Order: sequence, then structure tokens, then C-alpha cells
Amino acid sequence: MAPDSSPTLGVGMVGHSFMGATHSQGWSVAPRFFDLPLHPRMAVVAGRREEATAAAARRFGWESTTTDWRTLLERDDVDLVDVCTPGDTHAEIAVAALDAGKHVLCEKPLANTVEEAEAMAAAAERAAARGVRAMVGFTYRRVPAVALARQLVAEGRIGTVRHVRAQYLQDFLADESAPMMWRLEKDKAGSGALGDIGAHAVDLAQFVTGELLTGVSGMLETFVHERPLPGADVGALRGSAGEGTGRVTVDDAAVFTGRMAGGGLATFEATRFATGRKNALRLEVNGSAGSLAFDFEDMNVLQVFDAREDARVGGFRRVLATEPEHPYVGAWWPAGHGLGYEHSFTHQVVDLVEALAAGRQPEPSFADGLQVQRVLAAVEASSAAGCAWQALP
Repeated sequence: MAPDSSPTLGVGMVGHSFMGATHSQGWSVAPRFFDLPLHPRMAVVAGRREEATAAAARRFGWESTTTDWRTLLERDDVDLVDVCTPGDTHAEIAVAALDAGKHVLCEKPLANTVEEAEAMAAAAERAAARGVRAMVGFTYRRVPAVALARQLVAEGRIGTVRHVRAQYLQDFLADESAPMMWRLEKDKAGSGALGDIGAHAVDLAQFVTGELLTGVSGMLETFVHERPLPGADVGALRGSAGEGTGRVTVDDAAVFTGRMAGGGLATFEATRFATGRKNALRLEVNGSAGSLAFDFEDMNVLQVFDAREDARVGGFRRVLATEPEHPYVGAWWPAGHGLGYEHSFTHQVVDLVEALAAGRQPEPSFADGLQVQRVLAAVEASSAAGCAWQALP
């Protein structure tokens, strides 16, 4: 636990639903298990509805509430603004916070469009000149097995990267009667499976390999074009499309190929229609000297293959990433006791706070988020142009 004498980092969070809950857990738990150079203070949470925001504050431990996020920019006890809202509000909130001198943590994807992401990256660059920092929340980087994979690739353990396979498979929308939500509206979400979960697959592939995508070719598909509005009688709506239903304006699934900066080939798949798959974020990297494989549904395990081993005993080795020597793990439980989804958000807080205290740029930066946004836009452009190849800067 950080000593009581540690300087305080006042946090104001905007949004308190799914991501707000996970971020709240991270801010609350991090100083209890890690020695942090700054002590996070959960000063205020902002939400649209007063009663719901107050309930979230009581539940998660925020000191005060507001229904106007702009008030966070005026508070002297708020040093950092944590943006946990739908994508259509990211740019406005983040840019305003940075211009007001507040550090920013923003959920992924960075924005709904490349233009918005460019404006956010430019604001972050301006702010950095004044010592104000910004980070985008690709938290799967902070899973110990994934961080270990990055270390092994950087150490040259698998040699030259030749193939990357990344998938993010879910089934939470496979039921055609599932109701409309903001994630199915392009003006709020930007894109569907591509941006919501495909962004994680893109970031994970680039993070682990240390290489950026140089071009992509892809297809998007929407399987269910209309869904019942929340509260509608699904049975009564059958056969009466358009009455009591909402139009789905995003993709349900995305598949695309790409080329890595080192010349390797990459394939990606993101879908919310993979029946039976709940949260299968998968990555396999094949190199000239070995391979690595990860599946978030078995998140404490990294599969490692060393091609230089004796063929008689060669094969993938199951590495349980729960030893004190593994990234982040030493602060938690005895070896062999696994971590969960929520721990990556605690690790995000640790990395961010340590970077802020050291005066260095936390990673991933808004520039990194912009690069992922450009990949997403290129996949959309390719799909619209019949899978035409789209080069990336």
C-alpha cells in the first residue's frame, strides 16, 4: 500500500456503467496492493442521471457526484479525467480535459472516426508540452500472460515474426431477439464488432509483436438488420419489422487480412455471433524460431513453442503465468493462484500512475490509439470497396 505521505492524484470519472465499474475497481484496489508514487483519490463521478450516478458513487466509493462532466474541469481536486462513456463523446470530453490541464485516461477505441482521433492526438501532443499526459485504455496489454508474450518476442525468443492470427469471438448478440442498444448505432458506437472488440485484437497483435500493420484488406457483415427496442414485446413483433424495432447501423462481424511492418502476414476476425464463445480473445504468433499462443478464456496461460528444442520432446509448453517473476504478479497471490479480468484494470492504474509520477508518456498513448483507429477505418474502406487493399501510414 502506498504510504499516507504519498502525493494525491485526484480522479474524476465520466460514466459509471460497465467500464465505469471496472475502472472504479482499478482505482480503488491499485493502492492497496501496489506501492504507488501517487495515491489515487476517487474525487467525483459524473453521469447523466442524478439518482443512478449517486447509486454508483455509493457502490464504488466515489466521494461526490455531478450530472455535468464539465464541472470536473473546474475542480482543483481533479488532476485526471477518466473517460468511460460511449465513443461519440470521447473527443469532446478528452480534448476539453487536456486543454484544461487535466491528465486523461480514455477508453478504447479512442474515438468514432479518424478525424476525431486526430483531434484528440493533437490535443494530447499540445498538453504533453505542458507536462499533461493522455493514455488510451487497451487493458488486455496488462494481462500477465500477454505482457510475458511481449517480453519473449522482444527478447527474440521466437525469431522473425512470420504469421499473426488474432481473433475476438463473442456470442452476446447471436440471439436475433436481443434488444437494440447504443453499441448497435453507428452515430454512438462508430462501428460494431470491428471497433468494439476488433480494436483489442489489432492492438494486441501490434503490442505483442512490436510491429505495426502496414496495410489491410477486409469484409464487414451485418447479419441482423433490425432488433426490438428495449421493452418491446418480442413475440408481438415477429413478422412486423419496422414497428417497435430499431435499425442496426453497424457491423456484426469483421474479417480482414494484413501485413506487419516486418513482412509477416496477419489475419483478424472479430464477431459477436460466434455461438458458444463468450470472450475468446485469441492471439497466435509464429516466428522463425518458435511460436506463442494465448486465449483469454484461459487467461493465466501462455502456450510457448521453441523450435530449437530436441524434436523428440518438442511441443507447445503450457506456461502458467502466475509466478512472482511474471509481469504484475508479484504484488498479488502465491504462485499458482490465478488472476481475473478485473486485475488488468488495476494494472492499468499502476502503469498510468507510475508514468505520471515519473513525468513520462504512459502507454498506449493517444497517438497509439489514433494508429488503431486508422486500421479500423482502413478495414471499413476496404469492405466498402470490395476488399480492396488499403495501405496504412
